[in-house]
Amino acid sequence: MSSSHDRAQRYLERLLLTGDAAAIRERLSSKYHPAPPRLPGASVATPEAVAKRWGILPSAESSKPALSADGTDPRGYAANIENFIGFAKLPIGVAGPLRVNGLSAQGDYYVPLATTEAALVASYDRGARVITEAGGCASTLVAEGLSRAPGFAFRSLNEAGEFVAWALSQLDQFRVCAEETTGHGRLVDTRITVEGNHVYLLFEFLTGDAAGQNMVTIATQAICDCINANSPVRPEYFFVESNLSGDKKASVQSFQSVRGRKVSAEVTLSAELIARRLHTTSEQMVNYWRMSALGGVLSGTIGVQGQYANGLAALYLATGQDVACVAESAVGVTRFEAKPDGALYAAVTLPNLVVGTVGGGTALPTQAACLDILGLRGTGNARALAEVTAALVLAGELSIIGALSAHHFTRAHQRLARGKRGASPIGD
Repeated sequence: MSSSHDRAQRYLERLLLTGDAAAIRERLSSKYHPAPPRLPGASVATPEAVAKRWGILPSAESSKPALSADGTDPRGYAANIENFIGFAKLPIGVAGPLRVNGLSAQGDYYVPLATTEAALVASYDRGARVITEAGGCASTLVAEGLSRAPGFAFRSLNEAGEFVAWALSQLDQFRVCAEETTGHGRLVDTRITVEGNHVYLLFEFLTGDAAGQNMVTIATQAICDCINANSPVRPEYFFVESNLSGDKKASVQSFQSVRGRKVSAEVTLSAELIARRLHTTSEQMVNYWRMSALGGVLSGTIGVQGQYANGLAALYLATGQDVACVAESAVGVTRFEAKPDGALYAAVTLPNLVVGTVGGGTALPTQAACLDILGLRGTGNARALAEVTAALVLAGELSIIGALSAHHFTRAHQRLARGKRGASPIGD
């Protein structure tokens, strides 16, 4: 990445404040003195192992009380963490009730959100109230499938072509190899990309009620082992993930298929409801949406949306999802249309919701309790969770765009994020 002349000059001036060229070289050079001790027993979470780690860490006396387990047995967390020392105590708020009229999710939901950002829960709570007063939003799971994309290198393009011809005849066998590793996952589709002497195989799986990241990795490894043992054209090398799947990153590919669960949600708000709850008009909200869509294009944003990541990160933390998946899950499209009678049609589409109700962190006590508040813990609830998540995202879009349209956005953050507590700054 390049820097302008003025920026480079300012950086150089700041750098030289740390000393002359020799001092700077010394600070940036490699250091080979003995390292501090390693933390013992990465996968062990017994009280004894935790005590040993605290014996090594700096500032232990001041830090340990804030991170303490408060009587919780840490051994129940051993499968979810390494080098365990304690807990990050995040506050959890609730937005809702949020009325969802989905194919899988039906009813009024109170949605737990874990965050340190003041005004976030208030914003989603207001959006949920507006949707509920409008009779709820329709929310529909459109598609599902989680991908993993191994890559194979050959000596020539010709060998790559021979491998592709063989691989196309082996898809049923790949399915057998994959499904021997899981009782819940199922290989449903395969896409092939050839780039010179490289071949990328993108495998798409159904993962039941699990988000399924580990499930598809293990299944794909089994396919790779099968290929390595049986292919008449042996790859020179391969990797179980070639960075083609879009795992935990925003990509244009998000709109070409699905990774996780693709969901759309929509609602129509009357002019009266917009004026009473959002203190603006559908025309002004569409004006903002149009300008923000162009702003996103000018800045190179993938998708068109306001604050998907806010609600997703808070919900993922509360319910035990893989929070890093927000990077891809927050890709999506918000669309607003003003109706002749002053009503507003609003819709969101999220093609990459990576959520589950079993596995991962969903069984941890706090996260299981939050799923219980939703009524969506355990088997049979992942599709409903995806539909509720899309409804929550829609609530957030209505609230933030309403606040910006009514010029209440700054005031909301001044009153809530600056420690001033009182009446709701964005209206009742």
